[in-house]
Amino acid sequence: MVLVNLIKVGNVSVFVARQAIFNRRQNVVAYELLFRDSPKNYFPDICEGEATARLIMENQLNLGTRHITSGKKALINIGPESLELDLCAFLPCQDVVIELLETIEPNDENYEMCRDLFHRNYKLALDDFVYKPQWDRFLKLVKLIKFDISITPLSEITPVIKKLQKHKKIKLLAEKLETQEDFELAHKMGFDYFQGYFFAKPTMVKQNDIDYNYALVVAIYAEIMKPSPDIKAIAGLFELDAALAYKLLRLINSGVFPIQSKISSLKQALVYLGHERLKKFVSLIVTAHTAGKKPAELMQVCVVRARFCELIAKKVAKQQSGEAFLTGLFSLLDAILDQPMSLLVEKLPFPDEIKAALLNEKNTLYYILNVVKAYETGSWWALEQAVILINLDSKVLPNLYQQAVDWADNYKNKS
Repeated sequence: MVLVNLIKVGNVSVFVARQAIFNRRQNVVAYELLFRDSPKNYFPDICEGEATARLIMENQLNLGTRHITSGKKALINIGPESLELDLCAFLPCQDVVIELLETIEPNDENYEMCRDLFHRNYKLALDDFVYKPQWDRFLKLVKLIKFDISITPLSEITPVIKKLQKHKKIKLLAEKLETQEDFELAHKMGFDYFQGYFFAKPTMVKQNDIDYNYALVVAIYAEIMKPSPDIKAIAGLFELDAALAYKLLRLINSGVFPIQSKISSLKQALVYLGHERLKKFVSLIVTAHTAGKKPAELMQVCVVRARFCELIAKKVAKQQSGEAFLTGLFSLLDAILDQPMSLLVEKLPFPDEIKAALLNEKNTLYYILNVVKAYETGSWWALEQAVILINLDSKVLPNLYQQAVDWADNYKNKS
């Protein structure tokens, strides 16, 4: 794998809104963090998983949530996708309250994931709570229950409040309070915490973050998919982008993991992080920048295509098998990022042969990629023409393609 030049990074502006949470004495005790992607103070039109992943990437792995909340607890929304991806693993349990969104169903699978978070010392909250018996077993896991009074008016939930107040360890929060009357009624009913426009609207916090080369993320993703990833190679990829290296070291030093000794190299950081955590970290980056925009399977197609190109190259140009892998891997980058390939290759620290193939200039790598594309689309006439140019018998392709799929699936099933 030939990757050599240091990639320059620049500053980008990132945004998050925080809304104060008050106790019965009207003192601020915590903040709910709300993802924003511009100075406009409203939630953007993106899916929950991407929003949570970006909030973590841009804030927790930047200056940290404590910086945003002035040292107070941060309530962070976690929906079904974020729960399944275990994005909570990148948040320090001592600093946050995991706010389980109302879109999470009280089923067996979600219960087990919540129980796992509970045993990892995360404090859990139920958001926009509407009682039904299926939630009963969850109550022993949660510390906070939030009622949105615009959905469940205070005048209608007295029986539920009395039932929950029997659980001494559970605190109750009334949100969407907009008037003095709302606050006084919630206070009289025994709510412990309060949130809403009556106290304060969400305020915007703007920070500077550093942008990173997404092409390298794809390369790291492919490397960790291997059954026996090469830590030295992965460290080399991180070394090519100061922004990615910074995020990695911020993760190590974010309070999520106990540090036994000082980290003196990126390789040491990767070894300390471990394979499973590294997979989750790279998945976090991928989720933050592709969820809601491109199907997740597109990444899988990239990896299958890369392996397929590599296997073909071993038949016809063995010395270029590594370059063939990278050519296949990055051949869909323009589709993933919605940018012209001509602009993207300028940011790729690759040999001219790879860049030429990606720009449809005819060379061996280009012809190998053409064979792969023809096979993927079932263009059999085009395929027979393409294999002639690399002197390959098309009869070997079904077996090579199956090997590529199996190689990619083998890792995916273990993720």
